[in-house]
Amino acid sequence: MNIGFDAKRAYLNESGLGNYARSLIQSLAQQFPENHYTLFTPKRNSSDFSRFISAQKNTSVVQPAGLIDKKLNARWRSYGITRLLDKNKIEVFHGLSNELPFNIQKFKGKKIVTIHDLIFLRHPELYPILDRKIYDKKFRSACELADVIVAVSEQTKNDMIEFYKIDPKKINVIYQSCGEAFYKEHSNGSIKEIKTKYKLPDRYLLYVGTIEERKNLLTLVKALPLVKDIPLVVIGKKKAYHKKVLQEISSNHLNKRVAFPENVLYEDLPAIYRGADIFIYPSLFEGFGIPILEAITCKTPVITTKGGCFEEAGGPGSVYIGPKDPILLAEEINKIIASSEIRMKMAESGYEHSKKFRPEVIAKEMMKLYKQPK
Repeated sequence: MNIGFDAKRAYLNESGLGNYARSLIQSLAQQFPENHYTLFTPKRNSSDFSRFISAQKNTSVVQPAGLIDKKLNARWRSYGITRLLDKNKIEVFHGLSNELPFNIQKFKGKKIVTIHDLIFLRHPELYPILDRKIYDKKFRSACELADVIVAVSEQTKNDMIEFYKIDPKKINVIYQSCGEAFYKEHSNGSIKEIKTKYKLPDRYLLYVGTIEERKNLLTLVKALPLVKDIPLVVIGKKKAYHKKVLQEISSNHLNKRVAFPENVLYEDLPAIYRGADIFIYPSLFEGFGIPILEAITCKTPVITTKGGCFEEAGGPGSVYIGPKDPILLAEEINKIIASSEIRMKMAESGYEHSKKFRPEVIAKEMMKLYKQPK
């Protein structure tokens, strides 16, 4: 079977959608080497993923060829890819990041799209109106044109049914995995080396995620004065919301208790997770919540938000509270950091839950879907 992917995010996105695409493609290529995998992307880079693909005998990469397609690569991705599918003998085409070419109906093979979330519809106040309109056009078109839709959580499936009136029979929930690096064990020595590298304290609370309003870091910062003297480490891209967070830190004299390490390498994240007492993710809404999975895979206790997709990702061993309750959050943090037994039980339960998201499990489910008749 020859399977094609819209692989732009796999090459050009360092987090989120890029991690999903890279993990899935790598797992499929390794576990099902009898198939051929064709990656359609406007650009390539010199990443580990790019080197991995170049080294495989069962993969190939297609990029814009003509001058116009090279200059207007967004147009090529939205319209030009379709005419290349038959030429490359593609049997299944999978849009990995919420999109399919607008003219994909001309392709006679199987059309699949993964929808990660519809947050722009669930929380429109968090997005500029133009962005909402663009997302809605792309996502709605992809859902209508696809033969099969993959949702990364039951929450996302329910949102598609609610907002787009999609037939539930058309939607398959196949969870996502996290990167291979998170499944590797780390010695105490290697964790200590990473802590030294980024000047991290011996014990700390951890937040990983974009610093934006939806991720709700402010609630965690507000809880910190009520928490016993343990620092907070924050890793993530800073957006305008970061100023609000800094103001809260300053007004509560928390500057020495909150660290924002810069330029953290992706391959160092697992050791940082493993070195934390608790991972805290107070996000208001997610399509899945990959940092939660990263944390439980690294055997780190998790506190996150009740409802939505969070309990799907975190499993029965994590703690779930309302996202706007810093007092309760502080109480839960104090309870967990005070007991190594509680932390150990949460870590063991979380890790056991994480096994259902392992790359080989997800790849097997996806291959089964590819092989089903249209």
